Amino acid sequence: MEIKEFTAKTIAEAIKVGLEEMGLTEDQADVEVLEEPTRGILGIGSKKAKVRISKKKTDGERANDFVNGLFEIINMPATTELQEDENGIVINVITTTSSSVIGYRGEVLDAIQCLAGAVANTGKDEYSRVVVDCEGYRGKREETLKNLAEKLAAKAVRMGRKVSLEPMNPFERRVIHSALADNADVKTASEGKEPNRYISIIPNNIRNSRPLREDRRGNGKNDRKGGRGKNDRGDRRDNRRSGGFSQAAAKPVKRSVFGGTYLGNSLKNNNENN
Repeated sequence: MEIKEFTAKTIAEAIKVGLEEMGLTEDQADVEVLEEPTRGILGIGSKKAKVRISKKKTDGERANDFVNGLFEIINMPATTELQEDENGIVINVITTTSSSVIGYRGEVLDAIQCLAGAVANTGKDEYSRVVVDCEGYRGKREETLKNLAEKLAAKAVRMGRKVSLEPMNPFERRVIHSALADNADVKTASEGKEPNRYISIIPNNIRNSRPLREDRRGNGKNDRKGGRGKNDRGDRRDNRRSGGFSQAAAKPVKRSVFGGTYLGNSLKNNNENN
């Protein structure tokens, strides 16, 4: 970073000279006053004003410096590449230990991205989007989510039931919404509250209002253990014959809750309203 010192009769004049020489505007420069001007006595002991001027770091540069500093603190052997334009800020991490930077299901990378975004947007009125990537993880993850969205949309239409996915972060929810935005057979909706906000895929031909939640193996399960089948209908007929009660009904039913589709980090070894 270029840093220069300038002197003049007044502080304002020193700043003006410095900005013109460095080709900067006031918004682009950091100015530090080193010495105030003094008149002295009868011209003896007078001093000129002195300022130090440097070019301000961009939002991306500040975020990038933060990420590199973070790696130094945690003793992580990694370097970064910065890309910054009108579309946002991308910091690509280069390391021999990508699995440590990405973390389980991308959690470490997401945490670094969250902090870098906070640094880049401190004191700003307009938000700049910050993406922290490593070994192309974001692109591969996005492709995986798009394929999953199409697969589950087809399943929702085939079964005529709403399919609810596991909780996702805002970035991943946007990918699912975008992937199915042009699908004429389904619509998507985000439900729940952070950090457990998730997406439901709702078919236009919905026949059963009970949502089909995807377990960690990707197999559809009812929210209630066992669901309803032929044996359930037989039990209900037996209950009606016995006045609505049975020995099985007298016993407490143990409920089992299933999680969402496992969207794990495939590279484990390597104000969004939606």
